[in-house]
Amino acid sequence: MRCTLGVDVGTSSTKGVLVAADGAILASATRAHDVSRPRTGWVEMDAAIWWDEFVSIARELLSVHPDAEVVAVGVSGMGPCVLLADEDDEPVRPAILYGVDTRAGAQIERMTAELGTAEITRVGGSTLTSQAGGPKIAWVADEEPDSWARARRLFMPASWLARKLTGAYVLDHQSASQVSPLYDIENEQWHDPFWEQYAATIAQPSLAWAGEIAGSVTDDAAARTGLAAGTPVITGTIDAWTEAVSVGAHEVGDLMLMYGTTMFMVFTNSVATGAETLRTPSMWTTAGAFPGTRNLAGGLSTSGALTAWLKDLTDADYPQLLAEAEAAGPGARGLLMLPYFAGERTPIQDPDARGVIAGLTLEHGRGDLYRAALEATALGVRHNVETMRAAGADIRRIVAVGGGTQGQLWLQIVSDVTGLVQEVPATTIGASYGAAFLAATAIAADGEAPLITDWNPVAQTITPDAALRPTYDTLFDRYVRLYAATADVVHELAADQRASTGSAAHTRPTTSSTISTSEES
Repeated sequence: MRCTLGVDVGTSSTKGVLVAADGAILASATRAHDVSRPRTGWVEMDAAIWWDEFVSIARELLSVHPDAEVVAVGVSGMGPCVLLADEDDEPVRPAILYGVDTRAGAQIERMTAELGTAEITRVGGSTLTSQAGGPKIAWVADEEPDSWARARRLFMPASWLARKLTGAYVLDHQSASQVSPLYDIENEQWHDPFWEQYAATIAQPSLAWAGEIAGSVTDDAAARTGLAAGTPVITGTIDAWTEAVSVGAHEVGDLMLMYGTTMFMVFTNSVATGAETLRTPSMWTTAGAFPGTRNLAGGLSTSGALTAWLKDLTDADYPQLLAEAEAAGPGARGLLMLPYFAGERTPIQDPDARGVIAGLTLEHGRGDLYRAALEATALGVRHNVETMRAAGADIRRIVAVGGGTQGQLWLQIVSDVTGLVQEVPATTIGASYGAAFLAATAIAADGEAPLITDWNPVAQTITPDAALRPTYDTLFDRYVRLYAATADVVHELAADQRASTGSAAHTRPTTSSTISTSEES
């Protein structure tokens, strides 16, 4: 039986799927893992976990279907991450994760001063924030000189798996465009002057598109994984973009909402049609997963992580919490939450933001808190959507994906708060499925590539309740004002938290990186 294998390394787990030629999922496997948070603002992971879990998943899936002929392998992973390895491909330190890791504030400030915001944006498309890979590379050079002295190669989870499987040293364009400011987004290549200034001792990875073949499974990797030597492996990309592929949300005008540990949003436009590359200081401009495309992207630092925190805190299960949250009703009986429990990425770009719960009384219960958390993430999505539209994004279609789409209440709240119709596909397993699809298309003969609409048709449509629009318009106004009103105190508390853990200081955002209501409209 001919099939493809797709594996995605996420923040809280690695997932793999074995997919038949018609898109049917034959088997799936998951390995849960934890990130390391050694200091406030630091989020790391041992890269050995990524490869070990790939090997374990591949062997499990092949044992379930011993008759499976894996004809191609798809890889994907969280990002942008910074994993530096020596000349023997041994990591010099744990991988520094994406925008939830906020350690490089001083480097962001220094690089911005050295290069200038206008030049950084011209070359890379985006201003430097905690999401950018370049400042994290600079942080290792500044703070860990012994590690830096040994560093010779740069990887992310997908490219690390491709390296382990094939020996290829390659990074996809989309991931590379988030190693800001070291990638030239208009010319789709590394920007040599900035690379020489900040990463001169690191060899530049070759660049390819996500669905292009990076190489073939080596004899050694075959012995480890059970895959056949010579099996093609795609280059892969960051999980949010592979998730967009998995639901067909990568056409011009599409917006993908990824419900996961964090919330991610990707809007696609095409420079091939003559459209401009959209830029705004409060969002991320990136290359797309495919040639000729560009993305305007955003992300919340917590979404599923916030609901999981409340579940653990209250010692209740999800069905209980969802039932109580539904009973609480719109507005959570007068509660309003800011979901910035791990700082915030877009659009406020504030690593020192923290969670705030306003309106608490002794009458409120866990269901009210859970409802407020769901509404907080929805309000965060609306904040991003309105910022994208203000930057010129013509959003024509919304597609939801990820584990959070299994909860009908959360989906409905997001549609009610944003006023957006969401399409939910039949399969929402996410990036691993998208990686398997990219692998299938990579080896298909001309004119025979599968269509994601055949693999994964729309299963349901979530329509906003127009009667709730005034309620959520008011709540959104309060949401934006609550951040502005509490920011000074919260920043002081964040400084105290860093001091208590011995964390390196980082700089608060400048006024220009904070978006007000008037700037969005």
